This record gives sequence, C-alpha cells and structure tokens, in this order.
Amino acid sequence: MDNAKLVISEARQWDRLMALAEIGAIVGDGVNRQALTALDRQARRLVIGWAAEIGASVSVDAAANLWFRVEGSDPAAAPVLTGSHMDTQPKGGRFDGIYGVIAGLEAIAALHDAGIVTRRPIEVVAWTNEEGCRFGIGCTGSMSWAGVHPTDFWDDRRDLAGVGYGKALAEHLAAEADIPRRALGGVPHAYIEAHIEQGPLLEAAGVDVGVVTGIQGSRWFTVTVQGESAHAGTSPVRGRKDALQDAMRAISALSGAMDDPADVLRFTVGHMVVLPNASNSVADHVTFSVDLRHPDGAFLTARGDAITGIVDAAMTTCTASVHEGFNAQPVVFAASVVDAIEAAAEAASVSHVRLASGAFHDAQFVSGVAPSGMIFVPSHKGISHNPAEFSSSAQLAAGTQVLANALLALAS
Repeated sequence: MDNAKLVISEARQWDRLMALAEIGAIVGDGVNRQALTALDRQARRLVIGWAAEIGASVSVDAAANLWFRVEGSDPAAAPVLTGSHMDTQPKGGRFDGIYGVIAGLEAIAALHDAGIVTRRPIEVVAWTNEEGCRFGIGCTGSMSWAGVHPTDFWDDRRDLAGVGYGKALAEHLAAEADIPRRALGGVPHAYIEAHIEQGPLLEAAGVDVGVVTGIQGSRWFTVTVQGESAHAGTSPVRGRKDALQDAMRAISALSGAMDDPADVLRFTVGHMVVLPNASNSVADHVTFSVDLRHPDGAFLTARGDAITGIVDAAMTTCTASVHEGFNAQPVVFAASVVDAIEAAAEAASVSHVRLASGAFHDAQFVSGVAPSGMIFVPSHKGISHNPAEFSSSAQLAAGTQVLANALLALAS
C-alpha cells in the first residue's frame, strides 16, 4: 500500500460540495433537496458526470440507489463499499449525507490520480431516501438493498402532496432509464460511511476525526387520535370529542413516561397535523410523530412497546391508534473495519477518537450484510438539519484522507 502517493484534493472536494449545494439552495446557505424529486435527479446527474471523468462505471438498482464502480485487479473479488445519501431535510445544510458521497468519489479520484489499482473493486453508493422527511420513513434504499424490506413495502406511504412512495420511485426510475440496472443486494467485503458528526463532541475535544464504534437504536411511531368535529361557539366543552385536547394529554403522558434521569433516552414529538385546522372548529383528527432513540436494545424495546398503552390511557373522549413505521435496533460496528479506520487515521497523522453515533445512518442496515464502520468529521457547534450546518474544508479533507487510506487498505 502506497499511502504516500494517495493524496486527496481538498479544493476539488469543496468545489463539488458547493456546486451541489446550489441544487435546492434555500436562504442561509441551506439546502432543500428531498428524495425522488427533480432536484434529486439533477444532483445525481452532476455526480454521474464527475464519476465519468475517472472512468467509473455507473448503475442504479430497483430501490434507486446510485452506484459508481472502479475495478480492481481481481474483478471477481468482493468489493469494498463507501457512500452515504444525497437527500436533505426541508431546511437542511450543505454537508449532511452528501459529504459521504463526495468523499467516496474523491477517494476513488485520488486513487485514479495516483495510478493505484487495488485488488478488490471499490464502489461508491448514494443511498436513496435516507432522511425520511418526505414520506415519513428513512433509509428505504439501504433497507431494500440489505433485504430488510422489499422495495414495494412503502408504496402507500404518501408525502404532504399525496404522492405515494411507490409512484415517486417508479417515476424516478423511469427518468433514469438510460442508466444501466443492477440487482439489489450483494455481499461486499466491507463498508465505510463518512459523515459529519451532527453533534458537538469532536469540535469540543479539538479532534479531527471520529472513529465510530456503533449506532444507537431508533423507533419511529405515528399516533392518530380520532374525535368529532363541532362548532367552537355552540358545542358545550364537556360534551366534545376534542382530538387535539386528547392528543395533548397523550403527549404529556408520554413525556412523563419517557423521562430518563441519565438523559440517555431521546424522545421527540416533532410533527403534528390537526384537522380540520380551523380556529372555530373542534379538532376531529390529529396525528403526531414519536421519535425514540437509545443505545440499549432492551431499553429501547421496552419503552417503545409501552407507547400504545400510554396513549390509550390518556384518551378521555376520543380513540387512538399507534403505528410503528421504523425500527432500527442498535448496532456495534465490526472490529476489523473500526481498526482499519483507526490505522488509516494514524497513517494520515490525523487526531482521532472512538465514539458512538446518536443519529441513524444507512450503515445501520448495511452492517447486517457486511462488516461496516463510519468516519465522523467535526460539526460546528453540533448544528445539523439546519442551514447553519458547517464543517470546514480542511476538516472535510482530513476525514476524506482517512477514508481513502482505509479504502486502500481494505481493498488491497
């Protein structure tokens, strides 16, 4: 392995990230580029063009995951994968997700520039719909690839405009009909995902890179409260079936039940829809989200399984239902990949520390198929899912150099 020859281009990587940030740009240096949209396809075409410059082949699978491959000296060998996602939150930043895709592309570009051919092929993947904000379910691309669910599992999940996931996926694949198709799945040798930390630990410690040891578990629920609409001025309060009032009682009860003295459990109600949403009408229908996270699988299971009973007990005049749309159990990354990343950081003279991820990532599902790991770079003030999200060019370059070194080691 000739790490001395393998040097990534900080300027090229930054320029590409800034060019992509223009696709879906919003006020305050933010980006709104959601999955399976025209903006998503525009960004993908731009990245396809950059991959073509180094002779990488391109393909797309049935879940719309986008793949770039550079061959090794042994094309039959299991490939080493790297990548992340290209979609953003509605008020997202310029680095979440897309950094991992461009870091992977920069790593294989640096190998190309240095004339290095690894034994194993290297593939860069852009996973579809990681964020989950459009259809209320995330990581559909990596879950489909890993065999967790078939691609049609989410067909009936709809965005705010009423467009179903299945329809959006079909339209997207039709728009990319010119791109060669590949089968879902595979058995790669290893997977590494580079990502911004989305937390404050690395910046506070003054450390260049986080060597991620695992990801805490996540469970997402949708709670629906059904009442009865009535006139706000004429219906007596004691006789109402006010869905909003019962929803508020349920949220309060959940907040109390999910209190964790150790402050490790993450409980969030971040989305609510009230109907008919009129100031002079009693609400007859309310839905709200519950996002629950914890690094201990048993703890997460127990608290999540308690949600239905807590909500039912909070109802006074209405009825409620609870639907779980996402369940990602905690994972511990493979020691072989974690050690390879740590060795790559040492080879690059980059300061590093081991830490766990509080946010879920596609690596959570890939790890069930292949030995996996992640590389974190610092996030300013820990801000993410926000236009103010920022990591410097130098910080991103340090992470990508570690990624390139690790890919070279694993693919050789």
